[in-house]
Amino acid sequence: MAGEEMTVQQLAEMLQYAHGVWVEWFYWVTVIVMFFIHIGFGMYEVGVARRKNVGHTLMKNNMLFALILFTFYLFGWWVYGSFMGPNPINAFIPNYEGNPYVGGDFGPLSPFMTGNLQELPPGFMLAFWAAFLLFAQTEGSIISGGMIERCRISSCVVLAVIVGSFVWIWLAAQGWSNGGWMLKWFGIHDAYASGIIHTIAGFFLLGCLINLGPRIGKFDPQGRPRDIPLHNQWMTAVGLFIIVTGFWGFYFACNVPLIIAWDLTLPYWGTVNIFGNPTTLSLVGTNFLMSLAGGMMGGFTVGRGNPFWTWSGVLMGIIGASSGNDLYHPFQAFIIGFITPFIGYKLHYWVERRFKIDDAVGACAVHGYCGFIGLGIFPGFLLWGYPTGGAYYFGFDYIAGVTTPWGQFASALWEAGWAFAIGFVCSWVLKKAKLLRVEPLVELVGLDMSSPAFGDMYPYFPQLPTDKLPEIDRVQYTEIAKYLGKTRSSRGRFASKDAGRKDYLPPASPKEMLEDAIRLQRKLMGGIK
Repeated sequence: MAGEEMTVQQLAEMLQYAHGVWVEWFYWVTVIVMFFIHIGFGMYEVGVARRKNVGHTLMKNNMLFALILFTFYLFGWWVYGSFMGPNPINAFIPNYEGNPYVGGDFGPLSPFMTGNLQELPPGFMLAFWAAFLLFAQTEGSIISGGMIERCRISSCVVLAVIVGSFVWIWLAAQGWSNGGWMLKWFGIHDAYASGIIHTIAGFFLLGCLINLGPRIGKFDPQGRPRDIPLHNQWMTAVGLFIIVTGFWGFYFACNVPLIIAWDLTLPYWGTVNIFGNPTTLSLVGTNFLMSLAGGMMGGFTVGRGNPFWTWSGVLMGIIGASSGNDLYHPFQAFIIGFITPFIGYKLHYWVERRFKIDDAVGACAVHGYCGFIGLGIFPGFLLWGYPTGGAYYFGFDYIAGVTTPWGQFASALWEAGWAFAIGFVCSWVLKKAKLLRVEPLVELVGLDMSSPAFGDMYPYFPQLPTDKLPEIDRVQYTEIAKYLGKTRSSRGRFASKDAGRKDYLPPASPKEMLEDAIRLQRKLMGGIK
């Protein structure tokens, strides 16, 4: 009898280790797929930026990826492990001890953050860290796009690290973990991060854009916005579809597959979401596709066939349905996906006109506004009364929360409010230190052309003749001439911190200003005739 019991014990241990290998492999596959998100964001942003800003835009996105990676290992993951807990006070007191892992286990010196073979399952901590890392880098890429063509690389990277390695993960500990207080108090249901990724990034960016200001010439003297054509619509389209491809990994990484399959005393041991609620990967994938289709149709309709808004509608549809796509019926996912682009599109242009916010890629609308309604409105009514927390699957001693309209709205408001406030304050500090935005003439010439590090990213294709430049560029020259004319009354010295050099340019007429800008381009590009 004793021998038979030992055999059962050994079988249980074998199942436990086999489950660990499966979970570790599952998360690393999702991480690989999620890399496509950042390939897509790079192409997407470069496609929107004008030719003279292409290199700067691409390098900005690359560097925030690397720095968030390092800082998220250094302290970002510790934030997640330290600030979760069943009471709001846990949001401000670190090292909550009720977690099966405590805050220190998430730190860079923890044995769990290296090759610890004693962990059960082995490698789980690092695999889970990697999945969250790619979420963190998505936060940085989202805010990067809205600030293109006038923000310094250094300031953009600093803001990306703040949102990617602190703000979102701090709020995730409270509202996107199986032990956070928002689960118990608000009954938050945000299975695929309409709120914790998209709302936070969109509203953090909104706070930054207020201080960054619009691109020169974006608004006419009457305050009406001018259209700034995309540099490459084809590149933007491919970039968006690559982002959507990466979202497959994003969606599946938000689940725990085959949860503790060796414990047959539990009522359920299949796939669960991050809150411990049962779901299936098949339903998740189907709802992802249905919300994608609805979003594309909605974006095409509201944008009247505009390619940019058709492609952006895909993201808006997915984001609008993401909070509840573990439970929605596929028809519900489709309807939400179709409706959401109408709301995001209208809000984008209303905010742009009313508050003079220049969001170059529409990220505040696509991620912020659509994420807010995706978390704060739709699931509150469609999933009203559904028990939110199955936390006992993860070792917690309580089952927390019930989904309600007021709980979902309060959760969205909490996340958006903190994200906006921190984004505004941090960008305001950079603005006061004169580190947020490039000099006006650097913006005129182009962030590539004014820096020896970049130059012309298309050296084998000629620039447009002066008389064939797009309207927005001609307007920019006029606006900068007015700016320099107000600040200097005689010919003076222009110093470009980005270029690392000094050039003597006059605050002259728009035509002379344009000629000087072209001469400066040629000088920086090695004397092109």
